Amino acid sequence: MHTQELFDLNGKTALVTGGGHGIGRHLCIGLAEAGADIFVVGRKPEPLHEVVKTIESMGRKAWVVQADISDTASIDALMGSVFAEVEHLDILVNNAGFAWAAPTLEFPMNGWDKVFNLNVRGLFYLSQQCAIRMKDNGGGSIINISSISAWRNAPDDEEPVVAYNASKGAVVSLTKDMAVKLAEHNIRVNSIAPGSFITTMMQSAKDDDGKVKEMEAKIPQQRSGYEDDIKGVVVFLASAAAQYITGQTLAVDGGWSCA
Repeated sequence: MHTQELFDLNGKTALVTGGGHGIGRHLCIGLAEAGADIFVVGRKPEPLHEVVKTIESMGRKAWVVQADISDTASIDALMGSVFAEVEHLDILVNNAGFAWAAPTLEFPMNGWDKVFNLNVRGLFYLSQQCAIRMKDNGGGSIINISSISAWRNAPDDEEPVVAYNASKGAVVSLTKDMAVKLAEHNIRVNSIAPGSFITTMMQSAKDDDGKVKEMEAKIPQQRSGYEDDIKGVVVFLASAAAQYITGQTLAVDGGWSCA
């Protein structure tokens, strides 16, 4: 196969959770630019429609699906919506995530449960349901969005998000285990661990230029990530170019996790 063909996603269908904004939007656009049709999933319809409009302008098909990935009944409804439109799903990108900020010694258990219900429990259940369909269709690619916070720890005055960090570590472990368990069904499971991307989840830093400069000073490349820094990574992991790669987590962080 020619190298360019290895990255071609024409004829593929992808589902991206949290696809209406931030990194999720970048992932949707990248997959569509490579040729995939996209189910753009999230809780708020307005940004989802904007992303779908952008994808459709490329000549690709796209659908808005409202769903709460922390709720299994909502995931069941999501599956029904998806397979009412298409016969197969080739790519799942688990991007939806949530962070609750509180000092570690004061961290509330309802906050812990809310983080894990979305970031881990919902991610697993959606992956399971998609994998059941992928198995019957000959295989697929599942891509989880973790974070370098799975490995890079910080005190509360820098990152008071102990549940978020723990949940992203769980995603890395789950990626490895599911990759082994689903390999017999020709389903690859990999993860992307972004570093600093200025998104809505980092709104406090985005609004404080001093915080951004302080954070970026710790990154070897001395900058945060942009759209083009993540699009090619998700296309690679979703495509035939990565057909012999599974169970891996790729840090996309300008070298921050190495520093």
